[in-house]
Parts: sequence; structure tokens; C-alpha cells
Amino acid sequence: MEDKCAVRVDQAVVRFNMASERIDNLKEYFVKLISRELMFKEFLALKGIDFQVQKGEAWGIIGTNGSGKSTLLKLICGILKPYKGSVHVNGSIAPLIELGAGFDGDLTARENIFLNGAVLGHDKKFMREHFDEIVDFAELWDFLDMPIKNYSSGMAARMGFAIATMVRPDILICDEVLAVGDYAFQQKCERRMGEMREHGTTLLYVSHSIESVKSVCNKALWLDKGIVRMAGEVNEVGDAYIRELQQR
Repeated sequence: MEDKCAVRVDQAVVRFNMASERIDNLKEYFVKLISRELMFKEFLALKGIDFQVQKGEAWGIIGTNGSGKSTLLKLICGILKPYKGSVHVNGSIAPLIELGAGFDGDLTARENIFLNGAVLGHDKKFMREHFDEIVDFAELWDFLDMPIKNYSSGMAARMGFAIATMVRPDILICDEVLAVGDYAFQQKCERRMGEMREHGTTLLYVSHSIESVKSVCNKALWLDKGIVRMAGEVNEVGDAYIRELQQR
């Protein structure tokens, strides 16, 4: 029987070690490290997360800053490994987690398109075939030979989204990358994500805009200080989250 689960997170714990004292220079750090005087505080960014996503579903991940949303996405992408528990992913992933990841600021947009495509595993021939499609979607024909470091954050986001979505990945992961774009481009991206869902792509979408989450997703996961507060139908979870914020 075909496995209908795209992502399964079982009792996942992510732990970070934070220095318990301020160290102003590298020499002091190594002296304390060698003499075993360097003390760390344990910080659990995720605490026993259980989360399951079926193929073709669209999940919005919501919560206040520091709740563990981006950490969960990085765990699913394989950027982070769980301290405890396990993560299973069934299919290819196109991650849009950190704005500008895979770009070189000193290279032009034209050069960065091929560079970012290579990072995603596409060869030069494939990128040539899809080059016009990428630039059309990102609306960057007038800025192709400008170094990326001169781009606004919105322009860089447009290019990153266009490259990541030119193929239909099994799983698309977006972390707040659309927040820097203008309204028209946000709508354009939401339409593309909708088209991808119609073709079977699974979506994990982090946004502070509950209205955006409701328009794009059918499910929602609410994280609060590293734990799951609520998971289920997007309107029910989103409304409960807004009520909580209003009461604080």
C-alpha cells in the first residue's frame, strides 16, 4: 500500500546549548573551553513534537516569535537533527526558509539563478530551459545584470520563490519569505501555491498573517514555546490563536 504520509515527526526534541556567561573574545572562549570552565544552559526549542502531514495537505504553522516554527521547518528539511525522537520525510523538498540562502551577493541575478538552481540539484541545461519562466514570474527582466547585493529584500524573495517553484516538488516549505513582497506579488505566490496543491504538492507554510494562512492552507499547527498547543482545521486553530493573543 502506498504511504500517504508526506511528513511524520515523532516525539521530536531539539536542544541548543547557550553560554551561561558573556565572553568578549575568542581567546577567553578557548581558555575557558580547555580548562572546562565554560558553562552552558540547555535550551529546548522543541519539546516532544508529534506532527503528521498527509500528501497533498497544506499546513500553516503559527505562533509568536520564539515558539519554534522555523526550528520545526529546519528539522523537517534536515538542516537540524533531533536531540530525541525522529523525523521521516517521504518525497522531494523545495525549501524557502532563509531569504537569500544560496545566493551570492556579488554575482548578478542572471548568475545567481544558475547558482541557486545548482544548489537545488538542477543542471545548467535544465536552468536554461526554465530561465525565461523564472524571470517572467519574478518580474526581474530590467535587473538581470545587477548584483544581488543591490536588490531589495522583496526582489530577492521574488527570485528565490520563482526558482524554488519552477518545478513541482513533493513538499514545498515556505517560512515568512512572502512577508517582504508587495501585495500583488503575495497574491501571485498564493495562486502558484494553490496550483501546486492541485497537482499534489504538500505545503508547509509559516506566516504571522493568519488571513494568509487561512487563504492558503486547510490545516494549522499552533506552536507555543516549543510545544503543540493545537492542531487541526485551519479556521478553528487560527481563531483560537487570535483569541489567545487578544487576551494577553
